[in-house]
Amino acid sequence: MNRENIPPQLASAKKEAATRFLTSSARAAYSTRAVSYQLDLNIVGVGIGKKIKGGQSTATDAVRIYVNRKFPKAQIPQPQQVPAAIRGVPTDVVETGRFRAFALTPPPTTPRDRFRPIRPGTSIGPPPIGNLVEAGTLGAIVKSGGAQYILSNNHVLANEDKLPVGTAIFQPALLDKGNQTTDQVATLSKAVPLSPKGNNSVDCAIAAIDKAVSADPTILPKVGKLATTSPIDATDGMKVHKVGRTTGYTTGSVLDISADVNIQYDIGTLTFQGQILIAPDQGQMFSDAGDSGSLIVDRGLVRATGLLFGGSPKSTIANHISDVLTALQIQLAG
Repeated sequence: MNRENIPPQLASAKKEAATRFLTSSARAAYSTRAVSYQLDLNIVGVGIGKKIKGGQSTATDAVRIYVNRKFPKAQIPQPQQVPAAIRGVPTDVVETGRFRAFALTPPPTTPRDRFRPIRPGTSIGPPPIGNLVEAGTLGAIVKSGGAQYILSNNHVLANEDKLPVGTAIFQPALLDKGNQTTDQVATLSKAVPLSPKGNNSVDCAIAAIDKAVSADPTILPKVGKLATTSPIDATDGMKVHKVGRTTGYTTGSVLDISADVNIQYDIGTLTFQGQILIAPDQGQMFSDAGDSGSLIVDRGLVRATGLLFGGSPKSTIANHISDVLTALQIQLAG
């Protein structure tokens, strides 16, 4: 078989797969900025070929679904599993990794890498919850009563109040190839409960840093070290920046300092009052899934002003950092 004589049913099934899995669809509603296994993000291509079983090619034509990482079927939520067949043609999931242009450059350090000492702006996450593996961002190193903690969101560290105090936290997150045996860095200590029915002002939690783990409060470049551990209130038009697990370093400006918004969570649509709304600088996104927990910093004075927890394709939502510090009774570490 060559591309000139592909059977019509096979070609049709491949076309449907490409439409279903490779076409981007804009998310109109705000969503949290944690990231988990998502079928459309893991799939990197579709094609056709003979179905492979046990490492051997068979005589069966199949629609190939190429993925960045092939997860055990038991770890993938049923609604997100690749169907066994498309238009009557069997499917075959093949791990290829993520495709890229093959220019030779030194491998960059990314927020998804392993960092010791641990630093803000990097990937963190809890253990698997059922079949779900999640990742978010370490926002800041904070302190209370002489102890040091990781600061991030409730939905990152506590999975929307589902995980108990004492749950292990990993850096990098297991989704980013963290190791459950060697990469535990903290344990969940406190999460401000989320209210599905009432109004919310913060989505935040802390995890006590393990005694054997060193921590550096300096945020990854290009944000760097805060000028002071005292926060600053967000103001309309304030120029801000952040480093997050997914989009890395980005810049934007404060669009609203008192926004009331509905945010989509797994536990339902939650209402948050008095939030910071941030618009990205032209030509970029300010945040995306996996950036939840990032510290928002004033670009001019290099002082913390917000804690990122959600957004849409066009804007980002953050708690006022002063509300977060008060709710958790903590201080930023210098």
